[in-house]
Amino acid sequence: MSDTFDDLRDLYQEVILDHGRNPRRGRRLAAFDATAKGDNPMCGDRVQVFLKYGPDGAIADTGFEARGCAISVASADLMAETVTGRSQQDARALFAAFRELARTGRCPACDGALAEALERLQPLAGVHEYPSRVKCATLPWHALIAALDGAQEASSE
Repeated sequence: MSDTFDDLRDLYQEVILDHGRNPRRGRRLAAFDATAKGDNPMCGDRVQVFLKYGPDGAIADTGFEARGCAISVASADLMAETVTGRSQQDARALFAAFRELARTGRCPACDGALAEALERLQPLAGVHEYPSRVKCATLPWHALIAALDGAQEASSE
């Protein structure tokens, strides 16, 4: 069992490093409806999230610009992939579930309607073992919520 756990942890580390080094959605959108910045002065992570809404108000496209550690950049990239195509309500629910996952390593909502989306975020569950890294993982999400709320800047609290 320990070998399986180690293999899974190694796979998750690879996912984080890959998304941290080669973000798929790491770009400023040419046209966007909402944006917000997040800054973690304790470690230097910075992120700006860009949202384009569809005619129904759903998130049609998501991009970001980030400077920071692999966890922060990977979290921004996985977040952008996960919320694109979803309603604003689903994006907020994903944030709540992800914040719980990052803080505790547990995900009560992972069996619900958003289970598939939350599964993509599982590689970041291990940050709960490193409390100083939880803010790295959640910073892009705080910026997302700020953008949805029409704020210009996010708090990482």
